[in-house]
Amino acid sequence: MTSALVHVPKLDTPLDVYRAPADALEAIMIRGAAPPFDDLLGWEFDGWNVGLVAGGFGLNRKFRKGFYEGPARSAAGPTPFIQGYNIPIHQDGPDRPHRAKPSDEQPKRFGFYRVYAAKENPRFHRYEGALLLDYGLGGNGFSPPALLRDYLAQVHPGSSELLLGKAYVALGPFSFVGGFFVLHRARKHEFKG
Repeated sequence: MTSALVHVPKLDTPLDVYRAPADALEAIMIRGAAPPFDDLLGWEFDGWNVGLVAGGFGLNRKFRKGFYEGPARSAAGPTPFIQGYNIPIHQDGPDRPHRAKPSDEQPKRFGFYRVYAAKENPRFHRYEGALLLDYGLGGNGFSPPALLRDYLAQVHPGSSELLLGKAYVALGPFSFVGGFFVLHRARKHEFKG
């Protein structure tokens, strides 16, 4: 089924996207444009993992991602780029405000990634109009986050307030879909790496 044949419902809020059917989310990823770096830099976005996988296996449904410009965490990799990180969030329901762990004032930053145009990656370029969040270039060593590759696209063309992502896990020559996630612009930060 192509994205042209899929009805995409009205998606005005993060919870609208969170509750949207998978075929509508896939249609957004196929047609979605990458958010410009300037729309991401200096911002943290509240996030929600979507679907059954997010609710099971002890995975967090809620999280926060931030984007910054600073010294490269990996010497190799495509340019131009910016970088990003994750922050753990208290898991108290999808409709409750995001609260960072251990606190909003002193958040734990982990799971770093390099952000660049997906079309620049010879292996992970399925959504060529999207950005790629490449945890393998985030200086995470051999930890589980280093296996993640996330695509990121605008839900509404021309706006980076509401973003849709799709996560993949890279294991050697194989990759597996991890699921969709939603991001909503939340707050400014001054982290520089």
